Amino acid sequence: MDFELIIMLLLAVIIVLLVWNQRRIKARLGDITFQKQSQSVKYGKMSEQFFPFLKDYPYDPQEFRFLGTPVDGVQFTDDKVIFVEFKANTSRLSEKQKRVKELIEKKKVTFEERRI
Repeated sequence: MDFELIIMLLLAVIIVLLVWNQRRIKARLGDITFQKQSQSVKYGKMSEQFFPFLKDYPYDPQEFRFLGTPVDGVQFTDDKVIFVEFKANTSRLSEKQKRVKELIEKKKVTFEERRI
C-alpha cells in the first residue's frame, strides 16, 4: 500500500512538472512569435524606403512621394498617378489598404484645390 501511494505521489509530481513546463514553453513561444512579427514589421518599414531606388523599380524614383499610411506612396508619371504599396515576403494588404485599392479601382478619386 505504501508503495502504491509513493508511485501515485511521484506520478502527481511528474504531471505537475510537465504541466508547468508546458505552460512555460507556451509562454516563451508566444514571446518568440511576437518578436518575429515585430521584426518583420520593422524590416518591412525599412525596406519600403528603398524599394523605389531598386533597379527593378519601373518608374522614376525622383517622382515618387512617400506617404507612409494608408499606402506607402504616390508615383507620378507624365500620363498617370499611381498609388503604390510595397510588400515584402508574404505580407498582405491591410483592411484599410484593401479599401483604398477598392476606391481607386471604382474611380472614386478626386482632385481638389483649396485656397486659404
